[in-house]
Amino acid sequence: MTPLSTLLQKISNPYTLAVIIFAVFAWHYLKSKSKRSASPPGPRGLPIVGNLLSLEPELHTYFMGLSRIYGPIVKLQLGSKVSIVVSSPALARQVLKDHDVTFANRDVPDAARFASYGGSDIVWNPYGPEWRMLRKVCALKMLSSTTLDSVYHFRRREVRQTVAYLFSRPGSSVNLGDQMFLIVANVITNMLWGDTDQNNERASLGAKFKKVISEKTELLDQPNLSDFFPSLTRFDLQGLSKRMHGLTLELDQIFDKIIDGHQKIDGELESKAEDNNKEYKDFLQFLLKYKDEGDDKIPLTMTHIKALLIDMVVGGTETSSNSVEFAMAEVINKPEVMIKAQEELDAVVGKDNIVEESQIPKLPYLYAIMKETMRLHPALPLLVPHCPSDTCTIGGYTIPKGSRVFINEWAIHRDPLIWPNPLEFDPKRFMIDNYDYSGNEFTYFPFGSGRRICAGIGMAERMFMYSLATLLHSFHWKLPQKVKLDLTEKFGIVMKLKTPLVAIPTPRLSDPSLYC
Repeated sequence: MTPLSTLLQKISNPYTLAVIIFAVFAWHYLKSKSKRSASPPGPRGLPIVGNLLSLEPELHTYFMGLSRIYGPIVKLQLGSKVSIVVSSPALARQVLKDHDVTFANRDVPDAARFASYGGSDIVWNPYGPEWRMLRKVCALKMLSSTTLDSVYHFRRREVRQTVAYLFSRPGSSVNLGDQMFLIVANVITNMLWGDTDQNNERASLGAKFKKVISEKTELLDQPNLSDFFPSLTRFDLQGLSKRMHGLTLELDQIFDKIIDGHQKIDGELESKAEDNNKEYKDFLQFLLKYKDEGDDKIPLTMTHIKALLIDMVVGGTETSSNSVEFAMAEVINKPEVMIKAQEELDAVVGKDNIVEESQIPKLPYLYAIMKETMRLHPALPLLVPHCPSDTCTIGGYTIPKGSRVFINEWAIHRDPLIWPNPLEFDPKRFMIDNYDYSGNEFTYFPFGSGRRICAGIGMAERMFMYSLATLLHSFHWKLPQKVKLDLTEKFGIVMKLKTPLVAIPTPRLSDPSLYC
């Protein structure tokens, strides 16, 4: 009997055949499993709650600590939600560039839905035709270089009014964070709807905006059970969504009043045939016109308009004002940096003139201060969480569809393998390396990267540079006696100083009339 016939005879035995079939299937299963990527490493969690109980309030530092233990990609089970933390430039590139479309969606917190009319804005809207329409509208009008240049007079007026206020209080300490918030809020609202503040209630309107915006940001920063256990969303156990809805209604009433005023004025102009080929004076005027004449396939609705207004007011004010406050704190903490910046300003502007925005491109050291501030204190330390539309592989690990993906930009910007002396505020590093804000370099991307990169980079740059240049050129700054500077950060969706910066300005220009 040949070996082959002997083998066939053995196989004909049903038990032997079953063993062979099982072995073949087991071999194929193990082989396919070995080819499949594994889940990222991470700490072991508890039943039901996962890693929730081990979370720390300062998420950016907590996540950085985990990356030192488990590596540049970490998996956390937060309730029923899988969260992935990425903390290296190479993996950030894979998420934000190589798989940009897959990660172009957002993981929307429950409270954020109520803050943005159900995610009808640019920040939280799912990637698709509607989001592209909104992005195009903003890039076309509100945030284009041409529009930003055309509303320089708003920025100039607000900054000059602040200079006059500071000059009127010689020797008095001022809360720089509050001052910067008012400047940015007034500039943004003037850009949005012009000087149409009803009944000249400008001061009270600004105060109300600050109150509502601060409360909205605080609610977004609070951990919400609904985000960790989506099945509990309808119960709103902490009442966060209800409170956010109430704050949105407060802003909604303000917007309705302003929109009604615009529609009335525009109607009167059209009835007088005075509206032909006119230039739009503010963003809202453009939006209302676009709503009536825009694309029928993807129409711009009144809900979209209000959501965009909230994006600009809420998103633009705290990020810009907090960043300038951080810059001023770091500069005051390093007198040699302040002196060098003032010497540059004196050489370009002179002490017998005031800063104009057209002079800003001639101030490379001041630009370096901005870039170093954004490196050390990025406005959004974890960016806005991404959410993959399909399961994919990053760094050899499986990232499940629908997970919450954090990019720890704060940790990347402080990585000692990338940045020498990473904790030191040293603008000179940006005089050597020409980093920009394009998001193409994944060792430095303070405004994000990819399709969801911040739409307001131009606005943020103008506000930051012009405000900082004017404050440093017009005044010398010092801390009140017996006050120690505290640079401790307070984590949130938007990073801020834990202790507000209070400082004393001393006029340094030669002519007092320059402060009027």
